[in-house]
Amino acid sequence: MPAYSYEALDSEGKTRKNTIEADTARAARSALRLQNLVPLSVTPVSASDAANRSGIVGGPDGSWLGRLMAPRVFSKTGLAVWTRQVAGLVAAGLPLERALTALSDEAEDEKQRNLVAALRAEVNGGAPFAKALSQHPAEFTDIYCAVIGAGEQSGSLGLVLERLADDLEEQQALKAKLIGAALYPAIVTLVAIAIVIFLVSYVVPQVASVFAGSKRALPFLTQLMLNVSSLVRNWGWLMLGAVILIAVTARQALTIETFRQKFDAAWLNLPLVGKLARGYNAARFASTLAMLASAGVPILKALQAAAETLNNRAMREDALNALVLVREGAPLASALAQKKRFPGLLSMFARLGEQTGQLPVMLQRAANQLSTEVQRRAMQLATILEPLLIVAMGLVVMLIVLAVLMPIIQLNQWVK
Repeated sequence: MPAYSYEALDSEGKTRKNTIEADTARAARSALRLQNLVPLSVTPVSASDAANRSGIVGGPDGSWLGRLMAPRVFSKTGLAVWTRQVAGLVAAGLPLERALTALSDEAEDEKQRNLVAALRAEVNGGAPFAKALSQHPAEFTDIYCAVIGAGEQSGSLGLVLERLADDLEEQQALKAKLIGAALYPAIVTLVAIAIVIFLVSYVVPQVASVFAGSKRALPFLTQLMLNVSSLVRNWGWLMLGAVILIAVTARQALTIETFRQKFDAAWLNLPLVGKLARGYNAARFASTLAMLASAGVPILKALQAAAETLNNRAMREDALNALVLVREGAPLASALAQKKRFPGLLSMFARLGEQTGQLPVMLQRAANQLSTEVQRRAMQLATILEPLLIVAMGLVVMLIVLAVLMPIIQLNQWVK
């Protein structure tokens, strides 16, 4: 049964907006009148209409600029919550159509309500849930749709949705912990830079001007700070513009595939952040592969989808090369072991999974261990960086204070 988006007046004269299911628009208006509502507008909700209403210009076939500029209906956290809600309703024995109807009625956001109504209309029309989701690529990734499709084919949609919600929540939790570990050092760095710029550009010249009439030479440190101050005051905006230009150029260069792959490969070789990037990408790869394999997705298709989730292009290339080896008949563990950018832990657990016939379970254990190791390393790095940044800031401020005090001390010696 198709869905319709309506705008109507209730008995108190207030405007109400929602969706309703009916065979035709005329039947929808009749159903609204039976609810003591005066219909003002009734329009069918289709996939493209829901995409436009949710802010995606042109819907699934809209321009790339529209998808880039338009806000998403579901945030990362919101998608995990919504998936968990669908999983709970389906696992409780509620048909998918009724589950989507309940979520559409309970949705507080109009964009989300229209999107869920469009999904419900597609499902009511006989389309598989995965196909309905694929009509909204800005909201649901190919991996998301592939997992849902595998759940529908295996008849265990509720369990697959639960596993998918778990995976989304684990990814968000790991990302939140990494951001939290980097947040304090970033704030300290920005505050330190702002304080140093203020001291160098304003305080040092004000104090040094007091000694400008003196015929005595200023101390070397004071002269050095005055030169730095003059450089910042005269060329500061130009230097800032140069930094912005370099950042924009670097970002543009990263869109070139060959340069991005070389950059990502070099990033993995850095002493501290390289291990973090390696562990984070490996954990995400293992988790996605475990989820797809447990949902019944063929291993080649699962490897292809898991490789696409890797942000690091060098590791993505290794994963795709491993896919070629598996397609040629090599075991997954052997293919991964040949790619040195992936931690040895991953190939070891893959080998155990292949030997015991529990590959998804072992891959998930590998993902959990890698995720725990990434969190531990991130917290260690943040713990080391915090005192180092404070000490570095203290040293810089001390040099500035000395540059100010040394002429005063020198003047006192002259007076004596």
